[in-house]
Amino acid sequence: MGTAFPIRLMAAAAATVAALRPDRAALAAAFALLAAAGAAAAPAARPLGCLIEPDRVADVGTPVVGVVDQLRVERGDEVHAGQVLLLLRADVERASASAAGARARTEADVLAARAALDFANQKLRRAKGLLQENFISQQAVDQAAAEQEQASQKLAQAQDQRRVLGEERRVADAQLAQRTVRSPFAGVVVDRFVNPGERVEEKPLMRIAVVDPLRVELMVPVALHGRLHLGDRLAVQPELPDQGPVTGTVTRMDRVFDAASNSFRVRLSLPNPGGRLPAGLRCKAELPELPPAAGAAGTPGALRPAAAVSAPPQAGGRNPATSPVPAPATTAVTTGAPAAR
Repeated sequence: MGTAFPIRLMAAAAATVAALRPDRAALAAAFALLAAAGAAAAPAARPLGCLIEPDRVADVGTPVVGVVDQLRVERGDEVHAGQVLLLLRADVERASASAAGARARTEADVLAARAALDFANQKLRRAKGLLQENFISQQAVDQAAAEQEQASQKLAQAQDQRRVLGEERRVADAQLAQRTVRSPFAGVVVDRFVNPGERVEEKPLMRIAVVDPLRVELMVPVALHGRLHLGDRLAVQPELPDQGPVTGTVTRMDRVFDAASNSFRVRLSLPNPGGRLPAGLRCKAELPELPPAAGAAGTPGALRPAAAVSAPPQAGGRNPATSPVPAPATTAVTTGAPAAR
């Protein structure tokens, strides 16, 4: 509320004095001028408290049940996207993947089917030549053609079987890959929740956070709605010794206000190369100056001097706020002597 309530109170007092005591119109005018001067000087917006947080946080887990075999990183380590965080025991899955790979690499069935097809083609060609010389009957040629078709289908079957074995190999490799937990993005290890030899099932294993850029969350008064826009740059002062102000860029603004606090949430993006600022810091955000309060000079609803405030006219059409104050009437006091004629 600030100074708005005292200013309105002075303005109301000035109007009341002008209406009830015409002889104090000068005092009412002074009150009104003082109120107008106070309203014209709108207070600047004070810094708002904020919190510097990681841009993203993920509790990394695994979709399979297993036992932790190796830990590759520790709390505080920097990781890049796709880096191995830990390994689960995968003896069975590794053996299955190896067997599937061996079956997928086998070409004996395909080579045998291809050789049988070549022999069937040769037999069919010889049969057609003998038929032209009337050494064999048409039935023998038809039988050779049927054998050639069977050999062709067996080759296709062997090739399809090899493709199936290749898919099975990919399934085995995917099951083996699930035993390796990797970082979803570049960041730092905030915490780990497991130890080697521990059984994991539907629980987070490690927490990874992005610290470049950082995210600044603050609640802004509704009075500043429309004064902030996406892309605006605000000064942020972290509560850290020997740390100067940094600049953040507005990236998000809520479209639904908080009625309880009469404010809305604004998010800033804060570059943090090299991770020089730790996340989790409290901070102060410098906001633009608040718009002038209603009633300031030159704004709609500005306060007017008391001389311009119209008081209700009295009988005879005289306005006590603007009409001159008549001198008080004198009454003759009788002292016992007759008045001079």
